[in-house]
Amino acid sequence: MTGPVLAVDQGTSGTKALVICPERGVIGTGFAAVRPRSLPGGLAEVDPAELYDSVVEAGRQALAEAREPVVALGLANQGETVLAWDPVTGRPLTEALVWHDRRAESACAELAVFEDELRHLTGLPVDPYFAAPKMAWIRRNLTREGVVTTSDAWLVHRLTGAYVTDAATAGRTQLLDLDRTEWSARALDLYGLSGERLPEVVDNAGPVGTTTAFGPEIPLTGLAVDQQAALLAQRITEPGGAKCTYGTGAFLLAHTGDTPRRGDSGLVSCVAWRLAGHAGYCLDGQVYTAASAVRWLTDLGVIKGAADLDAVGAAVPDSGGVTFVPALAGLAAPWWRGDLRGSLTGLGLDTGPGHLVRALCEGIAAQVVELADAAAKDLGAPLDTLRVDGGLTRSTLLMQTQADLLQRPVEVSALPDATALGVGALARLGAEPGLTVEAALPDWKPAAVYEPRISAEEAAERLAVFRREVTALLDRAPA
Repeated sequence: MTGPVLAVDQGTSGTKALVICPERGVIGTGFAAVRPRSLPGGLAEVDPAELYDSVVEAGRQALAEAREPVVALGLANQGETVLAWDPVTGRPLTEALVWHDRRAESACAELAVFEDELRHLTGLPVDPYFAAPKMAWIRRNLTREGVVTTSDAWLVHRLTGAYVTDAATAGRTQLLDLDRTEWSARALDLYGLSGERLPEVVDNAGPVGTTTAFGPEIPLTGLAVDQQAALLAQRITEPGGAKCTYGTGAFLLAHTGDTPRRGDSGLVSCVAWRLAGHAGYCLDGQVYTAASAVRWLTDLGVIKGAADLDAVGAAVPDSGGVTFVPALAGLAAPWWRGDLRGSLTGLGLDTGPGHLVRALCEGIAAQVVELADAAAKDLGAPLDTLRVDGGLTRSTLLMQTQADLLQRPVEVSALPDATALGVGALARLGAEPGLTVEAALPDWKPAAVYEPRISAEEAAERLAVFRREVTALLDRAPA
């Protein structure tokens, strides 16, 4: 079965859809914005109807532009966004709690004593970032009715009537047995979710159902959580390499082969994908604020938008002694302190917009270095390469800063929509039995390669300054 596929990436701030032809590449695109609400106290939520409507709108745009029928559909999702809904009518019973929402901290505090057990069982630390604490919070505080799941299960049900989630997304809940890729009765019990009717855990590629939401009937054959889809599109399919996606947050994933790595570096161990019943695994680290920190500077009037980073940053030679820890939604891996707030230090009357921009780029890049170092520690060897994608890779300043602080080449993907391309490849695998992963993936080549331009000594000095500020934040915060 050859022919174009429709790949839909339902993300935090919008949904991107591509029609991908195996011979001609992308022949249709669509986009629909999503507007999550940031509320006091680190809360973030979104109207579920907005998520579904954005999927349909973006998909229809892409199909209209392509003007060709497609043979399959792939759907990528945000990973840890959660809602309760009625499985009979499909009606949402709550708002969707977005992945960086922090309201489930109390549920996590109660489970601190089981942290080591849950981490070994599921690969994940006890943190409100993941789905299970949010699910438990909804059950305690909002409703006992219906089912409570990650957003993908609801979207798939709305599209096809099926009640499933893929193994990689299930691995983001802290309810999946990492070794068996099945729901864990013990984890469900610890979270008070033993009686829940959870979706069936399925492979990332394979027939799920059919949908007419976009017009003609299309089989849904590919499912993935967004970052794992991007890892696949970047052709990081064996240990040694890593990818980082710079979106609302920054997300670094390193492949670990067919067995999960449970290191002590602070990174998450999770399912990369499960194909034909066989799971591959990865290490995962998160920076909660990347593009969202750029939006914060924009809202303050320091810059007009992300496109200004290079021009404004070029006005000064360095950060002028300013250090920015952009923990505007807390610090994720390897610290796991979502309660922390960011810091901006070293300000003077001579501090200008360019210094703030450079300090922000250094703050984002330094956190990614921490993740890469943690991955290398858990793998027992330095990473060979870092492949990057996402909107902020358009910033030469950020990418050069990343290469400088990492002291490794940074390869910018020529594929700007890696998540959609990855789930498109999964859709093709699910629709064409016998097709190899290699044959399903798009050709990979870098659009640019950034080599370090500073010495290892200077990089170490700049990282040491950043780490001192992080330590100061940790020392000031209540334990």
